Amino acid sequence: MTASGDIGLIGLAVMGQNLALNIADQGFEVVVHNRTAERTREFLTGPATGMSITGADTPEGLAKALTTPRRVVLMVKAGSGVDSVIDGLTPHLHPGDVIIDGGNSFFEDSIRRAAQLEEEGFLFVGAGISGGEEGARHGPSIMPGGSPKAWPLVRDLLQGIAAKAADGTPCCDWIGPNGAGHYVKMVHNGIEYGDIQLLAEAYGIMHTGLGMTHDEMADVFSLWNAGRLESYLIEIAAEVTRYRHDGETLLEKILDSAGQKGTGRWSVESGLELGSPVTLMAEAVFARSVSALKDQRTEASRSLSGPEPAIEGDRAEILADLESALYASKIVSYAQGFMLMRAAATEYDWDLDFGDIALMWREGCIIRAAFLDRIRDAFAADPEPGNLLLDTGFGDAVESAQDAWRVTVTRAVTAGIPVPSHSSALAFFDSYRTARLPANLIQALRDYFGAHTYERVDRQRGEWFHTNWTGKGGEVSAGSYTA
Repeated sequence: MTASGDIGLIGLAVMGQNLALNIADQGFEVVVHNRTAERTREFLTGPATGMSITGADTPEGLAKALTTPRRVVLMVKAGSGVDSVIDGLTPHLHPGDVIIDGGNSFFEDSIRRAAQLEEEGFLFVGAGISGGEEGARHGPSIMPGGSPKAWPLVRDLLQGIAAKAADGTPCCDWIGPNGAGHYVKMVHNGIEYGDIQLLAEAYGIMHTGLGMTHDEMADVFSLWNAGRLESYLIEIAAEVTRYRHDGETLLEKILDSAGQKGTGRWSVESGLELGSPVTLMAEAVFARSVSALKDQRTEASRSLSGPEPAIEGDRAEILADLESALYASKIVSYAQGFMLMRAAATEYDWDLDFGDIALMWREGCIIRAAFLDRIRDAFAADPEPGNLLLDTGFGDAVESAQDAWRVTVTRAVTAGIPVPSHSSALAFFDSYRTARLPANLIQALRDYFGAHTYERVDRQRGEWFHTNWTGKGGEVSAGSYTA
């Protein structure tokens, strides 16, 4: 039988099924395979009925059904499962064939896989895909990286199925070599963690502090979504806040213990390794960890006291200040995310186009927002700014929001309402704008107890000193380092 399949896809969970349907919609002939044959049959006789999608019982059968060079998309659980599928597939491929990992893989795994597969003559693409089930079906944001020679072979596929911005531009472009695509997707998810936590804190201020009803809060989210905070997450925050089940607000029935799948934590860990202060992401990750301590928190609430969680004052004024605080904190969230990507670009020798990355996030993905166009403009004006806060537009926006930001955090703290991400964003802003921080005391203490040395303000950077603070320690230092 003559091979006629354009694309192979392995893994028919929700994302895999919807991506296969999306690919078929774009005119490609798709051949699918799943570890359990029953799921393949259910898919072919169900959602895929009447579409240009066929099934293969084995990886070998899938490979034989594809035209060359073969392109195979893997939509399987990240980790060892990806390696297992690759090991079972490559014996049936030829040099020059392309394997596309579309899962949430750790970027260091993608670096390893790219090197290994290139050594064996294959091409690898680690494609970060954002947008969830709906995005996979109708157009996600796709962030591909890996073997540069693979891009001409997969560009038509990935840009064809990607979301399109208002100007028709696909929300997909080449990110860079080896693990760059999955790294950018990881940072996207880290920013997502921060955005969601900021919204949860705003909800807490409105619900707990102001005693607003869910319909009232939904109206506020909808109003914000019509302005500078326009974004997918604000839009759906209005929907879930208003949603009722059996006549009751569903949100009140949902347990306040948040889950996480690891990508936010990976972003924070990478920030620690690269010395990039993703403080807002870190607070968002830890806020989920605190929320998971539900039983302990319930017990603590019976014995640990605090102020009455009520915010007094003019509601309209408080909400206007909250909107400004949310906007300023959101700017910090993205600023820290792009700082992290810039640090990674230096560390891993990636030539990342930050303006293009912002464009890829305009549609299809979870953090899509109106102000991504403004981020693109900032990088167009200065391709390598030290920080988005140094861009005139964003800097002015934060400056104008500063008083409202401070009073919002003060109101919440005074009322005992936790706002870790808003507080962290403000603390970062204050640290970043301060020419002289009290870190000189940190260096003095480190040198005192560990002879770790310090630099001086009256000498050249890079010249290190040690003081025998007690007269007993001697002149030998431990050497200078920045960790």
